[in-house]
Amino acid sequence: QLQLVESGGGLVPPGGSLSLSCAASGFTLTGYAIGWFRQAPGKEREGVSCIDIWGTTNYVDSLKGRFTISRDNAKNTVYLQMNSLKPEDTAVYYCATALRQVCYRDLGEYNYWGQGTQVLVSS
Repeated sequence: QLQLVESGGGLVPPGGSLSLSCAASGFTLTGYAIGWFRQAPGKEREGVSCIDIWGTTNYVDSLKGRFTISRDNAKNTVYLQMNSLKPEDTAVYYCATALRQVCYRDLGEYNYWGQGTQVLVSS
């Protein structure tokens, strides 16, 4: 059964860092693009970053320079390193795949989602 499992969330003070992991089971991440998304309380889910099978990355403009996506194919895992966190980064973070090689902007293209991991940025 295809599954994505996020981990690494938690409580961090403003300016702190967190590294989120997205581990796959039931399939190999190597052949697919993986996206990170987030949903803040009362807001719609939004794209954060994506990495395709060739390692090409993209980010929402407001997060460039603070967030870094990477993949470790040997561990079948995709990571999201988040630095200089702000209270407005508070959200549930999800990873997802469309089982395609490239990234998509449309969240509707992603049909496999993890359960999410909570990130709370607060002093």
